[in-house]
Amino acid sequence: MTRPILELRPGQHLTLTPQLQQSIRLLQLSTLDLEAEISQVLADNPLLERDDEPSSVETQAESERESSVQDDEPAAERETPVDEMPGSGGVYPDDDSSLPEAARPDTLREYLLGQLVLTRAAPRDATLAALLIDELDENGYLGSPLEEILGWLPADSEPDLDELRAALSLLQSFDPIGIGARDMSECLLLQLRNPDLSRLPEAADPKVLACARLICSQHLALLATGNNARLCAAVGCDEATLRAAHSLILRLEPRPGRAWTVPAADYAVPDVIVRKTRRGWQVTLNSAAVPRLQINGLYAQMLSNQKESAHAGLQSQLQQAKWMIRNVEQRFDTILRVAQAIVERQTAFFSQGPAAMRPLILKDIAGELGLHESTISRATTQKYMLTPFGTLELKRFFGAGVSTDGGDATSATAVQTFIRQMVADENRAKPLSDSQIMEKLADQGIVIARRTVAKYREALRIAPAALRKAQASAR
Repeated sequence: MTRPILELRPGQHLTLTPQLQQSIRLLQLSTLDLEAEISQVLADNPLLERDDEPSSVETQAESERESSVQDDEPAAERETPVDEMPGSGGVYPDDDSSLPEAARPDTLREYLLGQLVLTRAAPRDATLAALLIDELDENGYLGSPLEEILGWLPADSEPDLDELRAALSLLQSFDPIGIGARDMSECLLLQLRNPDLSRLPEAADPKVLACARLICSQHLALLATGNNARLCAAVGCDEATLRAAHSLILRLEPRPGRAWTVPAADYAVPDVIVRKTRRGWQVTLNSAAVPRLQINGLYAQMLSNQKESAHAGLQSQLQQAKWMIRNVEQRFDTILRVAQAIVERQTAFFSQGPAAMRPLILKDIAGELGLHESTISRATTQKYMLTPFGTLELKRFFGAGVSTDGGDATSATAVQTFIRQMVADENRAKPLSDSQIMEKLADQGIVIARRTVAKYREALRIAPAALRKAQASAR
């Protein structure tokens, strides 16, 4: 009989230092959320306090910025006070939302983390799931591939792809159904996995449910064309089943994070300000948005005269206060660097307007600054820039490229600007169809598909031509 052998196996734990966790969280917060976070820390940590007096260095720097404007610039082009610049009282006019503002105590992140706490997941799985929650966009989608997320996780933790898939599966079991999907197809299929028959009565018919699942998995693009005959042939069902399946799909939520989407505020505090100087377009931090923090001098003096062991609790709070100050500074430094890189890439926009927006993706800025794309994403979400054209979210400067006949590329934002202008100038009695808009864009050298026009039109919250005509007739 063999004797049992005691075997010791080294284990790995996914750990992020508290300082790193705080740095990531602060970068992700909006200016208003940051202020709330700082207020809470100030209430909990007596070692940290506000520095209400601007430093002489800041005053000097501001003076230098004021004097950097060309003396021979026309008065209209000189630096304008923040509260007098166009759009300084609000966000870009196209950022409005049709969703009513509801009083919700939780953000989507907080709602999901609350569910995560109630699970019996292993600590490692819970940590990975929390990281995935931080990567969700405002619609509840996981924007980055799992392989990419795996690449920026700490190497010493040695996570593998299977563990990430398990964490994603855990996240996708949370409410709202469809959360954590990587595309619309997966989002709809998650909702059809165990459908609520009281809300989705069509799913009670197994044939209809099977047809809807097949459409969502393979034929969403064909469904969008409206060619029912071709779709029936593709999925192998009769027209009645197809209509029921279509009705079922229309009841699904393509944006599970919609309920937690914060509508664009009537007022947004810009994080950075763009001004034209003799050196070109320059970016500066908005001093009103940057909190000034410092260590409480009385406590610091007391701790310096005592042994470390005498006030272990205060020593810990001192360290946390230093981390907070450093991470807040790092947050705004990152935002400033990202904003300056954006301005350098989008100089034409600041000189000519939205129609001159160039194609730009997160990878471009990440490569230039030596940062990860997820960092750029956090630094541009709910961060605002005061420009001559209003206060814009930094994310508005990013968009895929659209080819032109001349061989150059223009941004999706520029194309949307053209579409918005075409619809604004159209004959209300005979509104432009998506095909007609496509032809007008082609005349300008921008060749895109009709479905792409429809996608951009929907992103601009412009109704289809038939509905616009009906609305005009009703007036």
